[in-house]
Amino acid sequence: MIEHHVDIPTADGAMNSFVVHPEEGGPFPVVLFYMDAPGKREELHDMARRLAAVGYCVVLPNLYYRRTREYVLKERTEPLLAEMFAHMRSLDARSTEVDTRAMLQYVDALPEADATRIGAVGYCMSGPFVMWAAAAFPQRLRCIASIHGANMATEAPDSPHRMAPKIRCESYFACAEIDKWAPPADIQQLEAALQAAGTPHRIEWYPGVEHGFVFPQRGAIYNRVAAERHWERLFSLFDRRLRHPGSAG
Repeated sequence: MIEHHVDIPTADGAMNSFVVHPEEGGPFPVVLFYMDAPGKREELHDMARRLAAVGYCVVLPNLYYRRTREYVLKERTEPLLAEMFAHMRSLDARSTEVDTRAMLQYVDALPEADATRIGAVGYCMSGPFVMWAAAAFPQRLRCIASIHGANMATEAPDSPHRMAPKIRCESYFACAEIDKWAPPADIQQLEAALQAAGTPHRIEWYPGVEHGFVFPQRGAIYNRVAAERHWERLFSLFDRRLRHPGSAG
């Protein structure tokens, strides 16, 4: 495996990013990896490596680069969570478009990347981000996955569910049964919007698990069986849309 720590230039500054891909056999399909709220950290690097190990060029940026180059939530105390939420609230559809455009320009020039085949995955706070990215760049993204995405249906004009008519690629949504950030009513609203738009999608509920269940370092919240199911779904989606885009499904 080849790993790079790079600064990707954006309209808002240098976005420090982790890039990983296999050593041989490229160029590789691209996966844009949008982080969750606790920050770009080694746990996410390991998840990016798992994707890269099966043949992808993965780009994992620090989305908080406008505020800090290095941020990781250390403990879930009230003051530290307040800091995390302040970082999180600094991101929106506009920042996502800026950051996604920068990543696309980066992989367009990267010899190890096949930038004609791009997918994206977002976790927690970044569930909306992959929808904003797919809506902003419908010609570039072939598939997206939102894993226990938060705030998927809101009253805002740019609410993720309102993006459905602009999204052309296949989308997958892994939803935790126990998740105050994505209650059933929100997911029902999301599903109705996707169905009305005719957007190819799959919404899957993961019974008995909590928001954040895919992260091994999340303590008792981590659920190995459900986490492995999410990996199976991601590998299937990316294989179907990035490796064999002409296949059915």
